[in-house]
Amino acid sequence: MLDLKAIRQEPDRFRRGLARKRHNPALIDELLKVDEAWRSALVEVERLKAERNRASEAIARKKKQGEDAAADIAEMRAVSEKIKELEEQVRQLDEQVQSQLLELPNIPHDSVPDGEDDGDNVVVKQWGEQPKFDFTPKPHWELAQELDIVDFERAVKITGSRFVLYKGLGAKLERALANFMLDYQIEKNGYVEMFPQFIANDTSMVGTGNLPKFGDEMFKLEGLPYYLIPTAEIPLTNYYRDEILDPSMLPVKFAGYSACFRSEAGSAGKDTRGLIRLHQFQKVELVKLVTPETSYAELDSLVEDCEDILQALELPYRVVECCTGDQGAKASKQYDLEVWIPASGRYREISSCSNFEDYQARRANLRFRRDESSKPEFLHTLNGSGLAVGRTVAAILENGQQADGSIRLPKALVPYMGVEVISRRA
Repeated sequence: MLDLKAIRQEPDRFRRGLARKRHNPALIDELLKVDEAWRSALVEVERLKAERNRASEAIARKKKQGEDAAADIAEMRAVSEKIKELEEQVRQLDEQVQSQLLELPNIPHDSVPDGEDDGDNVVVKQWGEQPKFDFTPKPHWELAQELDIVDFERAVKITGSRFVLYKGLGAKLERALANFMLDYQIEKNGYVEMFPQFIANDTSMVGTGNLPKFGDEMFKLEGLPYYLIPTAEIPLTNYYRDEILDPSMLPVKFAGYSACFRSEAGSAGKDTRGLIRLHQFQKVELVKLVTPETSYAELDSLVEDCEDILQALELPYRVVECCTGDQGAKASKQYDLEVWIPASGRYREISSCSNFEDYQARRANLRFRRDESSKPEFLHTLNGSGLAVGRTVAAILENGQQADGSIRLPKALVPYMGVEVISRRA
């Protein structure tokens, strides 16, 4: 949620921010119009309450002196009725202001490059050599099915399209990757391991900015204010909701593994084969709660923490800085990590690392106090995928494929897998 006081003071900055993010800057004017009506109604309520108080005092004096106060009583009742009407108006206007604030995206940091879509993103780093094959590389879904480590057809029978069932060494690979990613972040980068619930209430979804904007992209439990989480970001970010943290607790660094559920309305026809875009997938999520002055340094280290996993898994990748047109609605600044997928001859997103500044913290009321004499301040929140496990499986299969259809595993995974190669004979 954007800061309403800041919008009042610097409306042009927020108009420019929305325009840069390809949103209508007139939304700021609409918000300020309702906000002005709310403030005017509030002032009028307070004026009428003061008038009612004076009338009450006059009535009391007249009664004490034995004078007729009928006219004053009638006037006070009329004022009270007007107050009641205005208070309802104030309530409705306040709800409208809050609703409009919840719909507004975050504005981009000044350093974010302008652009229309992912074609305007800026490559800031490239790592690793793309594998060279003396055969035509196969897509990961063909490799996985030939190795009998996934089953797409029976997954469709059990649930529907865009689901997958891992089996044998495929199931072990999924589990091994999650364990490796968690162990690495906990032991080497100092994150606290969390295993969150996979269902969150609507208040939590509002707190992270998933509601109201992305309601049609989530699975809702019928008749309940509960949703299947699209990422562990929701429970991890809401862990300290409505609390004031001591500075000694900061930075908070959580690493959580969870299933993720996304209906992805509007994505029909995209990546219908394989592990890239599923309704259910698993992911290790990294979440940070930090002080405002450290958040951009923490963003840089968050990107590095996610890069560590790709490098340890020997996967070629690049880091791109997302332009304003490709940036997530909640992000102030965002970097995507894209892994090389040989069969398609392109890099595909495998992690997104974002600094939301105080956008989520205002919604979830996440605050800290610098010392006993200071007022609470909003934290800055960050998160990154470290990594999406299914996409990592796809990258390992495609980059590690051999001419005989077997898969050479990264050395870092061998202790977790117990084998160096996945083959038809394994």
